[in-house]
Amino acid sequence: MRTGIKIEVTTSDRERLEAIVAARGSPQKHVWRAKIILLTGDGVGTVAIMAATGKSKTCVWRWQERFMAEGVDGLLRDKTRPPGTAPLDPVLVDKVVALTLESPDHEATHWTVRAMAKAIGIAASSVVKIWHDHGLAPHRWRSFKLSNDKAFAEKLHDVVGLYVSPPDHAIVLSVDEKSQIQALDRTQPGLPLKRGRGATLTHDYKRNGTTTLFAALNVLDGSVIGRNMQRHRHQEFIRFLNAIEAEMPADKAVHVILDNYATHKQPKVRAWLARHPRWTFHFVPTSCSWLNAVEGFFAKLTRRRLKNGVFHSVVDLQAAINRFITEHNQEPRPFVWKADPDEIIAAVRRGHQTLESIH
Repeated sequence: MRTGIKIEVTTSDRERLEAIVAARGSPQKHVWRAKIILLTGDGVGTVAIMAATGKSKTCVWRWQERFMAEGVDGLLRDKTRPPGTAPLDPVLVDKVVALTLESPDHEATHWTVRAMAKAIGIAASSVVKIWHDHGLAPHRWRSFKLSNDKAFAEKLHDVVGLYVSPPDHAIVLSVDEKSQIQALDRTQPGLPLKRGRGATLTHDYKRNGTTTLFAALNVLDGSVIGRNMQRHRHQEFIRFLNAIEAEMPADKAVHVILDNYATHKQPKVRAWLARHPRWTFHFVPTSCSWLNAVEGFFAKLTRRRLKNGVFHSVVDLQAAINRFITEHNQEPRPFVWKADPDEIIAAVRRGHQTLESIH
């Protein structure tokens, strides 16, 4: 042992050190530090300690000195080290954030990491860190549309009221159309799914025509009534209403939630509605198709059946849609509305205030 190194391990220190070595959850760096001190206390030489712990001579000496100066607690902590690179100047950080919130002066819609790094004169990794710390992601965009309907609040409460507390002895239907569904046929057969590789589709395709799906979602039980039609006019809409009328129980009132598409307000449609007094139309606010429950079914249909489908003809496409609706109706689920309408109204007001402050 070096001259001047004298370690006395008390009974309490030994108990703590042995407990650290024996505990399964102890970090390994604490374990070998404790072993160095225990072996030193037993009179073992430096070379033997090196062999037993697998550490270098300077490492053994360092932790012996640490124990002499600070005891067992000194073994359980690491000394702080200065960062490898100096922190960024706060003024520079503020400049990056301010520039990010503005449009770039070159021909681009948003800042990129490399463009910002070049403009400021810092590393690209520094730009990434600043954006991460401030929650900025200029490459990401999210679409939105605020409704300008003056009766927004009244229509929202009306529709949500039908979802949350439907009238007694009545049927609530969410009705809409998914138009221009294309029957796309790929130019080559795709490769099947296999381990390590996803299924494939050719990027090009052949159009075999289109169809329009008229659908009515029963909010109470989740079942769907659907009809495929070639065109999207008031004539087809009235035919669809007649099909629904034929399937609805005669003793039930029918409340229909639908959007503001011109077909739904066409004079002949209004005349049809006047001839069927048990029917009531409830229009969602303008630019609020998300409020119509059947949109969720359309999204499910697109995601699971249409997006990656291959259809050799319009008839093939319509048959696939009909099979999907039949399968859906085997295990339907009632539609459940969870959002607070007052919070939606407050969010819309905040959005309008922000737009007015900008423009």
